[in-house]
Amino acid sequence: MEQYKQEFIEFMVDSHVLKFGEFTLKSGRKSPFFMNAGAYVTGTQLMKLGEYYAQAIHTHFGDDFDVLFGPAYKGIPLSVATVIAYAKLYGKDIRYCSNRKEIKDHGDVGILLGSSLQDGDRVVIIEDVTTSGKSIEETCPILKAQADVEIKGLMVSLNRMEKGSDGKVSALREIKEKYGIEASAIVTMAEVTEYLYNRPCHGEIVIDDTLKAAIDAYYAQYGA
Repeated sequence: MEQYKQEFIEFMVDSHVLKFGEFTLKSGRKSPFFMNAGAYVTGTQLMKLGEYYAQAIHTHFGDDFDVLFGPAYKGIPLSVATVIAYAKLYGKDIRYCSNRKEIKDHGDVGILLGSSLQDGDRVVIIEDVTTSGKSIEETCPILKAQADVEIKGLMVSLNRMEKGSDGKVSALREIKEKYGIEASAIVTMAEVTEYLYNRPCHGEIVIDDTLKAAIDAYYAQYGA
C-alpha cells in the first residue's frame, strides 16, 4: 500500500472523520463504521486533505485534466484545497469550479463558482464519499449544460465498497458502467481494514477482533 494511503487512513482516524461503533446510515443499514467529511474543519486538516486528494488524482489521472469540479456544498472546499495542493505538489495550475444551488442573476451571474467552463475542458469531479450514483446523475447535466466538456473521472476519499442502487455492484463501479466515468478513491474500506486491523494507531488498537468480525459480517450482507 502506498505511503500516502497509510498516512491518509491515520489522518481520517486522527481527525475523527472515520469512526467505528454502531451507526444507522441514511439507507437504514446498521454499519460498524461511519465517515463524516464535515469533521475536517481546521486549516491544517484542509491543507493535508487537499494534498491527499492531489496525490490520488495525480496517481489515477496524471496531469491530463484542466478543471476540478466540486459539487455544492461539500465539494466546494474540497476542490479549492485540492487545486492549491496540486499546484504546490506538481507545479500545475488546475482551475477549480463548483455549482450554486440557486442561479445568481446579478454581479457574478450564473450557476457556477470559480472558473467558467469552456468547450474542450477536461474535468475531474471531486466528492467526499459516494454511496450511490445520484450525485453524478445530478452533476453531469450541470457540466454538460455549460460547455462541451470531457468528464475524465470522479475522485472520492473513501470507497465504502457497498452495493449501489442496483444491489449488485459497488456505487463506484455502477457509476463507471452507467456513465462511462472512471471512479476512484484515495483508499478503499478493504485497505482501511487491512491497515488498521490489530495495528496500534497512536498507541491504541482501532480495529480489534470483535470489530473486524462486525465489519466482515456487514460486508457479507452489503458488500459488493
